[in-house]
Amino acid sequence: MEGDLKRTRSLRLSRRGDRSNQIPAKDVDVSLFSSGRVSQDYPMKIVWKKGFVRLVLVVGILWMLLILLALLFHIWSCQTSVSFLSAMCNRDSKVYTMLDTMGLVSRDSKPHRCPIPLSNNPDRINIPTRRTPNEIVKNLSYVMEDEFPSNGDLSSPLFGGHPSWKQREESFKLKSNMKVHCGFIRGGGAEMELADKKYVKKCKFVVASGIFDGYDLPHEPSNISFSSKKLFCFLMVVDEVSLKFMRENGTVKEDSAGGKWVGIWRIIPLKHPPYDEPRRNGKVPKILTHRLFPEAQYSIWIDGKMELIVDPLLILERYLWRGKHTFAIAQHKHHRSIYEEADANKRRKRYARPLIDLHMKIYYYEGMKPWSSKKKIISDVPEGAIIIREHTAMSNLFSCLWFNEVHLFTPRDQLSFGYVAYRLGESFKYFMFPNCEYNSLFVLHPHTREHSSPIEWVKDFSKLRDSSLRESRGGLGLFTPYPGDLDSVVLPNVTRTSKAG
Repeated sequence: MEGDLKRTRSLRLSRRGDRSNQIPAKDVDVSLFSSGRVSQDYPMKIVWKKGFVRLVLVVGILWMLLILLALLFHIWSCQTSVSFLSAMCNRDSKVYTMLDTMGLVSRDSKPHRCPIPLSNNPDRINIPTRRTPNEIVKNLSYVMEDEFPSNGDLSSPLFGGHPSWKQREESFKLKSNMKVHCGFIRGGGAEMELADKKYVKKCKFVVASGIFDGYDLPHEPSNISFSSKKLFCFLMVVDEVSLKFMRENGTVKEDSAGGKWVGIWRIIPLKHPPYDEPRRNGKVPKILTHRLFPEAQYSIWIDGKMELIVDPLLILERYLWRGKHTFAIAQHKHHRSIYEEADANKRRKRYARPLIDLHMKIYYYEGMKPWSSKKKIISDVPEGAIIIREHTAMSNLFSCLWFNEVHLFTPRDQLSFGYVAYRLGESFKYFMFPNCEYNSLFVLHPHTREHSSPIEWVKDFSKLRDSSLRESRGGLGLFTPYPGDLDSVVLPNVTRTSKAG
């Protein structure tokens, strides 16, 4: 009996063993054995799967290497001194920002905006009762009649006149009594209406702006105190094209005396634009504010595309009265050398390239060196969109000489500012304040349209033989024989440290 039970158990165990041997492995496809033999496609499927994975890995690695190479090139282009490569660097891009946070590149540490150390209350500012004395130049008068060149050219009077090279040189020699060219030659254009002449005679404190050729609309200043509204005249100088544009696109009101207003701005139309180029016309009220408004003691110029957001009294206290300055202007954010600024102007097609080069050759021939840390000034290049002045004789002389350079050469006033300051030396003291404060004074609005003129696209001097490309009333010094060997002048090399602009 016991023997039969043992045989039965052993038989059952052997059967279980046979069943377990018949169970297929989990990682084997049973269907492959349905025909009784391994499928011939199975090895190919395995090879294809492995090959696809390898292909994906190779493509991914190559793509990562390509991105890495692009980043390395971006870093190199931003750090190199090679002009062509440095011009390709976009320091405002998200890629550059990311690289900067990783410490792979160095970004300009200067902030775009920063707090201005203003007084707390414009109504409590003590306005100086005495003007700054005229110590070097005591009496300044202006050439009013045009002197035509000796070559027999009897063209109509020019707004800036026909100053000779000798007269230009003499104007930089400081004397107690001086008479210089300073625009507003009789018959040269830019005439003001009688009602406006009468109005501006009462203006001792001026906030001035200008719009030409309809590029902008007036922007109402904000944060203006009651004291400033009573003290300041807000004067917007325009040409007839801009006045028509304002009437079509805004609200121009007229008072009983014939004055035109847009909000707080008194509109001052100038008849007969003195120049062909709107950019050059805009330099008249910007630089010659003291000539347009001769009774003004203080002025703040702000470009027409800007909205002033700081009280004018606070501006005068911060930039003039606190440090006993008579002229204040902001430092350029990127450029310190006029030759670097000239290079940026050429890249952005701000004026004919050969004429910018000729302009710079004259300055280099006359001793204007590129800016360096050895100079006593922090920069030769300003941001010219805001100018703060007390109208002293020296300040007015500087403005006259600055405008004469704009009249004779290119209309790019940032190129000539540093040259005039260099020629006057330490006799002309001015305050160049931080660029981040400059950007905190205003809100920038876009132009209603972009300006472009044929002369800005000229790359070769031979094309300027076509008189239709040349200005007829400005920049004539660039076509007048210069009393020096400019052909031997080699301009200094420019290391581009920023984008064009």
